Amino acid sequence: MNEDYCCGEIITGETTKLVIRQKSNEPIEIGDILVEDRKDGKIFLQVFDLLYGSQISRLGLENISGMSLEGIGTGLDWIEPHLRNYILAIAKSILHIATVDKLPRNPKVLPNFMGPVRRLKEHDLNFLSKPKNPLYVGKVRTGSKSLNADIYLDAVDVFSHHILVPATTGRGKSNLIKIMLWNVLDKDFCGILVLDAHNEYYGKHNSKGLRDHRKAKDYLIFYSPNPTHGGYTLVINLRSIRPNDFRGITELSEPQQEAMDLAYNTYHEEWISIILKSDNGLKAVKSGTLNVLRRKFDNILGVYFDSDDQQIKCRNKSFSDTLGESTIDEIVKALRAGKKVVVDTSVLDDQAELLIGGIIADKLLHHYKKAKEDGNLENLPVISIVIEEAPRVLSEEVLRSHGNNIYSDIAREGRKFKIGLTAITQLTSVIPKTILANMNTKIILGNELAVERSSVIQSASQDLSSDDRNIASLDKGEAIISSNFTKFAIPIKIPLFEDIVKDSQEPSRHKIGVVS
Repeated sequence: MNEDYCCGEIITGETTKLVIRQKSNEPIEIGDILVEDRKDGKIFLQVFDLLYGSQISRLGLENISGMSLEGIGTGLDWIEPHLRNYILAIAKSILHIATVDKLPRNPKVLPNFMGPVRRLKEHDLNFLSKPKNPLYVGKVRTGSKSLNADIYLDAVDVFSHHILVPATTGRGKSNLIKIMLWNVLDKDFCGILVLDAHNEYYGKHNSKGLRDHRKAKDYLIFYSPNPTHGGYTLVINLRSIRPNDFRGITELSEPQQEAMDLAYNTYHEEWISIILKSDNGLKAVKSGTLNVLRRKFDNILGVYFDSDDQQIKCRNKSFSDTLGESTIDEIVKALRAGKKVVVDTSVLDDQAELLIGGIIADKLLHHYKKAKEDGNLENLPVISIVIEEAPRVLSEEVLRSHGNNIYSDIAREGRKFKIGLTAITQLTSVIPKTILANMNTKIILGNELAVERSSVIQSASQDLSSDDRNIASLDKGEAIISSNFTKFAIPIKIPLFEDIVKDSQEPSRHKIGVVS
């Protein structure tokens, strides 16, 4: 092998912990992917730790250092530092590409003893190809450097089997979601519902967003309490809400649940109005119970009965007893047609946001279950529901105190009906392991909290047990994809959304993608 091509040499170890001596003028980073060329193919190695090595004993180094610090002696210059003092990289085997068929396999052999390793090059990724339903997530990254090789996942697979995006604040979670939405916005194979808690996806007059996509008029629908630039007013009619929609969203006592069920079974779509207006229609229910429900409706929906003019009014204008009768049906229809619906919930209470999303999700799940019974499920697009701060509905504490909700139902069984969650969170550790296990794709961004890294690592699709330091060192826009639909955990560099928008009109180039 050409000396300039080599950046290190394997000197000892095992498949999960190989020790590589770094060449003095070829610095290796944590996260670097290295390649060992061999007769039967290539083995990919990933670096997860670095340490110093020396031929001089520690006592000798301490003695030399002390003399140098005190101004005695000349340090280490006299002992050929390039040869006697060096850096060791600790790596693991992550992939074996066989020469015979060029197919990626889990490594079952050790790299060659004293075998030279080189840096990953774009031509090493020729075994990757673009999937049928491409979802772009970024470029292949090795250490802090990115290659000109784009990574695609199969959108139908990863959306239906759920995506988890864990990271601390400021690591680029929203930027990643915008990149993903932008690249499937005009694709019919997926419908996506975005519960936008910060009103950051659609775009504003001073910031780029999905509305800047050239096909936004055909595929993007925006609902907001204060719509602008072609959006629709977000208003949900009270008749669209059922007692079951409150399940798991707010804490309800047994008498309160029974009162809601009685009102719905007796008055059907008018049940909320009956509870708000008077006690006459529900004589079997205690007035105290009805008063508590009225307070909950006021807190969550912002609706109350004005006794002065005998009308139901809404404080936040997002719920009404006269308007918005078709809103939910129109959103569901759009999603079933493969469109992307962004619902601005930034001015709503958490519970109101989750309730609106739950009503839509419940109706979608009902339609898709019916389609499966009729044998028509394959003709429908996959649906993904993007939810910020996922522990609000998926944490162990919420599920224990409030009970299961439509989001936890979808997390557990949605994949059977082509409906999945794209859950964004800072706190993976509070989500039950049974739900994390169902999140088959995790796009892991940087996280300094050890307990959160541990939770992600334990639930990852690949063995990331040695990647704790790697995850902690991820900078903004750097991520690791661990998925049931990839052969190995792929390190990626996520571009800036603003750059994607700026370059969107440029002619497309040949791209390398990952098979899912």
